[in-house]
Amino acid sequence: MTTEEIPAKAKEVRLAAHPDGALTLANFELAEAAVAEPGEGEVLVRYQYLQLAAVMQDLMKPEPSLPMPGYQIGAPMWGAAVGVVVASNSPDLAPGDIVEGMDGFKEYSTGPAGDYFKLDPDAFPSPLYYLTQGPTAYHGMVDIVEVGEGDTVFVSGAAGGVGSLAGQIAKCRGAKRVIGAAGSKAKVEYLVNELGYDAAFDYHDGPVLDRLRELAPDGIDVFFDTVGGEQFEAAVQAASAGARFALCGALSGQVGDSIGAFPRLDIMTSIVKQISIRPFATYHTPEQIWAWNSNFATWLKEERFVLPQSVVEGGLEAAPQALIDLLAGKYTGNLVVKFS
Repeated sequence: MTTEEIPAKAKEVRLAAHPDGALTLANFELAEAAVAEPGEGEVLVRYQYLQLAAVMQDLMKPEPSLPMPGYQIGAPMWGAAVGVVVASNSPDLAPGDIVEGMDGFKEYSTGPAGDYFKLDPDAFPSPLYYLTQGPTAYHGMVDIVEVGEGDTVFVSGAAGGVGSLAGQIAKCRGAKRVIGAAGSKAKVEYLVNELGYDAAFDYHDGPVLDRLRELAPDGIDVFFDTVGGEQFEAAVQAASAGARFALCGALSGQVGDSIGAFPRLDIMTSIVKQISIRPFATYHTPEQIWAWNSNFATWLKEERFVLPQSVVEGGLEAAPQALIDLLAGKYTGNLVVKFS
């Protein structure tokens, strides 16, 4: 059963070459592929939105450092996407259902119904609200560092897709003070004026440690790190006794110099302060995703949360340049590409 005319071919984005330094358009290939009819137990999905994330650059490398399947040269890239079922040979999904899939660098996707997660269209103002890095931010803040009342929190990469949510989660969980670091004056103002951060600073404006000592004179209790490098080193020095660190990224090493991902760890200071440093993977279980979606919906209804999201128009073909621009720091919050 179908709900619309299905094209014989559709566009997809493939990995053309592993990156050598910063990404360029030469690393991507825009191609066409046949749209397969769904077989027994399968569905055909027309994707409408694709989420982009900085982690994708690591997955484009010959040997990704993350516990996720890397992209293969000549094969379509993968990523979270939301779309509508347009044909179904499965009792589990019907044409018209809104679903999320993970092979989103293509306009159409055919696969077993179990590969797609049916979304509640009434849970959020828009299906776009499902395309966030909220599970990462929530798992790190709630399960890893157990942020709570009275905590002073520092978030690196605070205007990014993860950090912009992590700080708000901390506030919703009762943190006393949330401080963010970002890469421009405009982002700093956005953190404070729109996302409810108590303070923020541009990490280009001088030593990070000096700013932390100024903004958190009694020390930081929680550090949520997506960057690494100098910001991690400064957080160790500014930490209070028993501080908890959640590490989910090392963006300074992924897009900057090669040592950024490997900051110096002052072991003696960490021991004396009894800092708990916990790295965690960004690949999530259904239970973690459900926990985020449930709390996210509640906080939105209570008007305690804002979704910072940038939407790029132009269809799937706009995705490569959008990812390049994301890594260059041109966007605030979550980044989504809208298909034509």
